[in-house]
Amino acid sequence: MPRLVDEINALEPDWHGRGSVPPSVVEALNRHIDAYGEVAHSVETGAGRTTLLLSHRSRDHVVFTIDDGGDGDSLRRVRESPLLDAASTRFVLGPSQRTILAHEFPPLDLAYLDGPHAYPFPELEYWAVYPHLKPGALLVLDDVQIPTLANMYEFLRADRMYDELEVVDDCAFFRRTTAPALDPYGEGWWLQDYNRRRSSAHLTPRRRAAALVKRATPQPVKELVKARVRER
Repeated sequence: MPRLVDEINALEPDWHGRGSVPPSVVEALNRHIDAYGEVAHSVETGAGRTTLLLSHRSRDHVVFTIDDGGDGDSLRRVRESPLLDAASTRFVLGPSQRTILAHEFPPLDLAYLDGPHAYPFPELEYWAVYPHLKPGALLVLDDVQIPTLANMYEFLRADRMYDELEVVDDCAFFRRTTAPALDPYGEGWWLQDYNRRRSSAHLTPRRRAAALVKRATPQPVKELVKARVRER
């Protein structure tokens, strides 16, 4: 797909009013898809240059985006572009905070998250798609320079469900491992490496020391202390 990548990257920088990914991200996305192999099913939040590429690299690409019109106009630009393979691409219109939760996903080979960036919307999009990522699938998180996305980036790079591949111009690329997915309707925060490594890092020194003592205290001793407290 070198010619397609070149044609996409030749579009003017302000191709649509909501900002476009730089050529290096389009090239990196194409390169990681080459390494992955055939993409049967993919999803994307937001629309732009990456939509044009993924419309050709995926047999079934679903785009969650808004009908922005006005200054942004990204949806119209994408739909009217001769570089879009419309036959493989479906657009789900409306705020992804609603639409992505109502969608039934097949096993996914790729998810590109570039929807609303305010907290907690990126987490909501991630929650909707992560159980469906196949082992080896690509997860791409754009705009990790924004604090809300930076927090998610740090979580993902610490999680055993993913191997970090690279960061290109504030766009992070991950590969899904074979580690079991966290139950999206359960608990299990203590199973996540981000929490295991940092569970007391945010506490004051006094509370951190208390947390360490509590963690080191055998369970029978804890139960004895609780019983004594109840007797008072």
